[in-house]
Amino acid sequence: MNDDNAAIRVIQDLRVQAAAQAPGSRLPTVRELSARHQASPVTVTRAIRALTAEGVLDAQPGRGTFVARRPRAAQEQDLGWQSIALGARPPGEDAMQALLAVPRPGMIPLSSGYLDADLQPVAALGAALARAARQPAAWQRGPVEGREDLRAWFARTAGGELRADDMNICPGGQSALSTAFRALCAPGDPILVEAPTYLGALAAARAAGLRVVPVPADAEGVRPDLLEAAFRRTGARLFYCQPLYANPHGATLAADRRPDVMAAVRRAGAFLLEDDYARDLAIDGDPPRPLVADDPHGHVVYLRSLTKSAAPGLRVAAIGARGAAGARLRAARVLDDFFVAGPLQQAALDLVTSPAWPRHLKALRTELRARREALTEALAVHVPTLRTPLVPAGGLHVWARLPQGMDDVAVTNEAAARQVVVFPGRPWFAAEPDGAYLRLTFAAAPPDQLREGVRRLQGAVG
Repeated sequence: MNDDNAAIRVIQDLRVQAAAQAPGSRLPTVRELSARHQASPVTVTRAIRALTAEGVLDAQPGRGTFVARRPRAAQEQDLGWQSIALGARPPGEDAMQALLAVPRPGMIPLSSGYLDADLQPVAALGAALARAARQPAAWQRGPVEGREDLRAWFARTAGGELRADDMNICPGGQSALSTAFRALCAPGDPILVEAPTYLGALAAARAAGLRVVPVPADAEGVRPDLLEAAFRRTGARLFYCQPLYANPHGATLAADRRPDVMAAVRRAGAFLLEDDYARDLAIDGDPPRPLVADDPHGHVVYLRSLTKSAAPGLRVAAIGARGAAGARLRAARVLDDFFVAGPLQQAALDLVTSPAWPRHLKALRTELRARREALTEALAVHVPTLRTPLVPAGGLHVWARLPQGMDDVAVTNEAAARQVVVFPGRPWFAAEPDGAYLRLTFAAAPPDQLREGVRRLQGAVG
């Protein structure tokens, strides 16, 4: 306690002196301050370190402590030249920043791409990471494509067509998308996407210089007839697709559409990038096999991430393809970031191969079902004009259509004023939306908060 009081006295003294003297002025030594405040050198050093971290002081070992040089006043700075040097701002940045923004305290999150902290297997993940950190080999450089045993796990869970050598470990699904678009396409190429689709994919495709062409989807997934027509009209060689619990609308590609979609891809001599982000987020029954499991000729490029089903900090995903496409992906990964951190790969492998993982997924299914029901039931009671044509069989989101004439952005802003976070539908469309929507998430808050969030949303929708 005495040390704390002495540190406070030293900090207050140094603040006063720093405010009164010019930047670069030398301040008293540790010995002088120790004598003045009857404090130990350790206490004085701790106080100096704290003010240095704040930017008040500049501590230079062997030379002394000085008043930090302050940045020029904001009104004296002229940064306008940067607008000319940088040129036009890439599209999609605002939407992505809004999507990833952390809600302010007191806000109820009805929009998020990640599990509520209470649903994450943090104890098992922390233990796995601690074990990995103690293994010297985990800190060494590994293969660019990632650990073979982790790649083998991803390949095995994809259904059998892929091998470990076909897979590449990436730091999250978004990174894998960027790698795939650059590896498989050239700037200016067309790329087909579902409408609506994941806005992070739209942003990554546009950042790669691709021309995004939407193909309508409904409650049974992308429409094969329109997909075939889009291939013929555009000459596209890549179709980005989420066949399972698609984000944002939650649809799963119907069983009778799967062969027609693959036939359209084969006839076009194209690739289908299967984003299997929600493989571990089933609620009603077991999910169908990935498309890649029934693809003998290498048309499907397969992407799966652990981030959504585990924790936002577990930035581990895998992307795989066979033949020349796989080689292109491996080459692109070298240019991106060399390799994913070894301890994180080891921790991911330990987690998904431990008994804790199936227990987590079983508990997660129960919790997601309860939260999905809480959200959809509250919407039916409090905001019946907000229609939810599809209750998804898995995933994290509900796609809700606003009444005709309403503006989704205006509703989003009004909801924020009522301390509830929702996300507008228009950024999820590559072209003009066919109506006004909200994407609502049921996994980011417990049932009671979801119900309260919907009650607040009622005032925003009217």
